[in-house]
Amino acid sequence: MTPEEILAAAQRIAEEVLYPAAIATDRAAIVPVTQLDTLAASGFYGLPGPVDAGGLGADFETLCAVIEILAGACLTTTFVWVQHLGAVRAAAASTRTGIKDRWLLDLGRGACRAGVALTGLIPGPSQLTARPVPGGVILDGIAPWVSGWERIDVIHAAARDPDDNVVWSFVDATEGPTLRVERLDLVAIQASATVRLRFQEHLVHSDRIVDVVPPSQWSLPNPGTIRVHAAMILGVASRCCALLGPGPMEDELAGHRAALDQAMAAQDFGAMAQARAGAAEFALRASGRLMVSTGSRSVLLDQHPQRLAREALFFLVYGSRPQVKAALLERLASRRVP
Repeated sequence: MTPEEILAAAQRIAEEVLYPAAIATDRAAIVPVTQLDTLAASGFYGLPGPVDAGGLGADFETLCAVIEILAGACLTTTFVWVQHLGAVRAAAASTRTGIKDRWLLDLGRGACRAGVALTGLIPGPSQLTARPVPGGVILDGIAPWVSGWERIDVIHAAARDPDDNVVWSFVDATEGPTLRVERLDLVAIQASATVRLRFQEHLVHSDRIVDVVPPSQWSLPNPGTIRVHAAMILGVASRCCALLGPGPMEDELAGHRAALDQAMAAQDFGAMAQARAGAAEFALRASGRLMVSTGSRSVLLDQHPQRLAREALFFLVYGSRPQVKAALLERLASRRVP
């Protein structure tokens, strides 16, 4: 598929499947598997995967555009699906014996669906450790945020070994004596089934270790991760703008998108943090304006404005970094009523 064909398919799924069910999905106990199956059937679980392995081979620009389109239709579904994409990229890039052959095709087809635990990438002492033992590693500690529980088969988990390397592995998403699960209650995307995991002497065999990354690499700022988060924010904001109708906010939305893309092209983490903060603050204003414009019915749970407003609140803190937080606090404090 060409990028244009990929975007057209995403737009069709967004408007015909995801958005009409977004309120029902938002109020569900867990995202309906049919929503995720639709993405898999259309090839989107393999969006960044290589074409010769059944993927769509989308470049980063197309990937972000698809995420924005889908998030503007149903953030909950998109959020669960997005967690999977890193596992596809990791399997495709892995140089460890057997990882590509065992995992890539099933991940790309969505036959195997992944969540992610980024615990080992959080600065400071890791909450999740990987202790080398014969035949693998032992995971101990907490993964405070894993989404899609009961809709994922494996967790693409990052833990820290004694040498401060990040050990990435595929861990079965199955509760048991060495893996305990606690469901989290969220202000938005509650149906994402986001959980806290507790590992206790949990063995991961060597053939499931995807990569081992030294501190000199994993500790580098990654503008791409923030750009992916921002694509979901832009999706929420774009839906608000669409519901509001033509007006100056559409131009502002385009300006925030351009700022994010410029920061990405320059690989400028500071500029990306500023642009991400700008997008989050804009989504908050756009959802607030939509609430006011819609009137009192906007507070009803069967209405989109309240859902979008809660999602905008969620992105004030989700996936933030110190630089993003500082920039966002400055933006929120600088707004003045005329």
